[in-house]
Amino acid sequence: MATVLGLTMTIPGIAMFYGGLVRRKNMLSIAGQCFAICAVVTVVWVMVGYSLAFSGDNDYLGDFGLLLLADLDLSSIRRTFPESLYIVFQLSFAVVAASLITGAVADRMKFSALICFIAAWSIVVYAPVVHWIWGGGFLAEKGVLDYAGGTIVHINAGIAGLVACLIVGRRTGYGEDNMIPHNPMFSVIGVSMLWVGWFGFSAGSALSAGTNATLAMLVTQTAAAAGALTWMVYEWMVLKRPSIVGILSGALAGLVAVTPAAGYVSPAGGIVIGVIAGFSCCWACAWLKFSLGYDDSLDVFGIHGIGGFLGAVLTGVFALEEIGRASGAVEGNFGQVWLQVEGVLFVAGWCAVATAGLLYLIRMIIGLRVTPDQEVQGLDYSQHGESVGTDV
Repeated sequence: MATVLGLTMTIPGIAMFYGGLVRRKNMLSIAGQCFAICAVVTVVWVMVGYSLAFSGDNDYLGDFGLLLLADLDLSSIRRTFPESLYIVFQLSFAVVAASLITGAVADRMKFSALICFIAAWSIVVYAPVVHWIWGGGFLAEKGVLDYAGGTIVHINAGIAGLVACLIVGRRTGYGEDNMIPHNPMFSVIGVSMLWVGWFGFSAGSALSAGTNATLAMLVTQTAAAAGALTWMVYEWMVLKRPSIVGILSGALAGLVAVTPAAGYVSPAGGIVIGVIAGFSCCWACAWLKFSLGYDDSLDVFGIHGIGGFLGAVLTGVFALEEIGRASGAVEGNFGQVWLQVEGVLFVAGWCAVATAGLLYLIRMIIGLRVTPDQEVQGLDYSQHGESVGTDV
């Protein structure tokens, strides 16, 4: 059940969420990108990704012992279930991480370039980071905590999205044209699916249907609610009316930030994390992005990068020994906070450098973005020859 919920986060969850946020002429394109990425990452994960992430005993990278899963022991058990199920469960994380990046370069990146980039990124960036933390690598040995993918998925995707939008460049007409979401109702549906699907990640990461799983679900719910309410109240106070997209973004910020903490903190800790994330991510999306001038189309860095960073650090603050067998600063273990910062810095640094290298290589070979005329026409038609209707 957790695996199914995790997979529905991308299709249809992220596809609907992103599809509603872009202009109508690009809706089909970005939804299709999410669908295609699900297919691409699935094949890459089976061929080499899982092996690099979860085989071998090297501190930095797995080996090729499970290449193409050819030597998979069909009787192998993870906790109480077959390893084949664990492979698909982990696949759902890989699909979500890759799909999130599309929001940062929405409306202008070539479909061919995006697919090549995601395939390479899943191998070069994502799989090694998984090995570092969940595969017994050096960050796991240091004691870095990441319960359900806050660092592995969200910081990874947030940093990759920031690097990608800087290298690909701003959208044509950015800051001048009307680029408001064409159908927020689609986004309501998408985030609703993400919220429910998130329980697959948080509760499922307990790898058993027990007390830790149910508490992780409760903490996830409270953080999402706190994030939504915080963003809503902030907009109410500043703009005199709360936007629906803002409420959705607040819930997503809370979900992102609580991801690494879900199995380590109390429900009260989840609420605090949600409040801090809701305010901080709102600030990043409403002020930081425009002050620095980068065109992160759908605020991948503002929500996933900033929210992931806060969640990772706050896990080191609010972790409780009786809940997750790891103590944080509230119990006197201030060193855990620095361990969390170390983990963030290692992952962010590797992701930024490797992502930039992959993008520059692809730009030299096939180019990264569509022509200005194709961009104005819309990616639905210029990249796929299809359309969902006249742009508004």
